[in-house]
Amino acid sequence: MFKTYKAQAWLLLAPALILLVAFTYFPIGNTVWRSFFGFGVQMGDYFSDENYARLIEDTVFWKVLKNNLLYALVTVPASIVLALVMALWVNSKIAGQSFLRLSFFTPTMLPMISVANIWLLFYSPEIGLFNSILESFGGSGINWLGDPDTALYSLMAMTIWKEAGFFMIFYLAALQTISPDLYKAAKTENASVWYTFKRITFPLLMPTTLFVFVNALLNAFKLIDHLFILTKGGPNNATNLLLYYIYENSFAFFDTAYASALTVILLLVLIVMALIQFGVIERRVHY
Repeated sequence: MFKTYKAQAWLLLAPALILLVAFTYFPIGNTVWRSFFGFGVQMGDYFSDENYARLIEDTVFWKVLKNNLLYALVTVPASIVLALVMALWVNSKIAGQSFLRLSFFTPTMLPMISVANIWLLFYSPEIGLFNSILESFGGSGINWLGDPDTALYSLMAMTIWKEAGFFMIFYLAALQTISPDLYKAAKTENASVWYTFKRITFPLLMPTTLFVFVNALLNAFKLIDHLFILTKGGPNNATNLLLYYIYENSFAFFDTAYASALTVILLLVLIVMALIQFGVIERRVHY
């Protein structure tokens, strides 16, 4: 009887396991294998660390990695903080509450390519919205995407604008599950707004914060769509990010072996960050 139940359990798990192995574990294994045995688009017969030695000496790779870490360091906390502020705002009893919620969530509903084209118009040096505003105040126009000093930060601003509204929905849903009795008790004790947020609201939002943090971090390392429209990694690799650099090596330069080595590095970075998230941050989460 036990064997029958065990067989049934494996049969129920089989569809998910097949998809997981076929589209996750097998590609990962193939990528690692190609990174050690591949040369360009060919597969060799012997083990070699040539791709990783090349990676260590690749100045573009280190610049791209630095760009991506900086991009994540800015966009992830900024998106989370902005999403939380917006959720607290639209959760309060204010006029036009539904309109505000829709306004904040609208960027999320737009396709990524459409968002990139909209912001490309905003950043246009001649007719762009931002330069028009600067000139109306007597300032001079800025080449937002053409200047290496401003290009990456311009990309960050667009990402924060798009993602904050999406994360706001999760915070808003979590806020509406908090019992009003907790706030009544705090009000009875004459607790300040900040003290109530610090001691009641934010601790109860920590599971949502962890979820949002994980998703925001993953999004920071898988951005590629916007780069096609806005900068293509330029100028001088100032906005080149890791996934886009992998794409360039694999599909533009046809060096799949080196792209595989870069992919392994990306996976290792994500694994380290996942360990930090669930080993350190989750200890502060109260379910």
